[in-house]
Amino acid sequence: MIAKDCKSLAEVRVAIDALDRQIVPLLVERAQFVARAGQLKSDRALVVDPARIEDVVAKAKAIAESNGGQDAVIESLYRGMIDAFITFETAEWDRSHG
Repeated sequence: MIAKDCKSLAEVRVAIDALDRQIVPLLVERAQFVARAGQLKSDRALVVDPARIEDVVAKAKAIAESNGGQDAVIESLYRGMIDAFITFETAEWDRSHG
């Protein structure tokens, strides 16, 4: 289903729920890699890598643009997600190196 085919708000919500069932498992998988990165980093200061953050955001924006999406929305989402994962990775670093 594509968005313009939805005839009601209920149909839109069903479609969004279906997408979330696909997105959330991918975020869980991403979190597993973030946790592993935290375990592998030798210094807590390495958890935040500004150059890597900008690279990831730029790549996500490019993917959005190539799919007809709004790169500003994707940038905002990715920056929020990265901030949450930094908090998660810092806790993982503390747990695994403490």
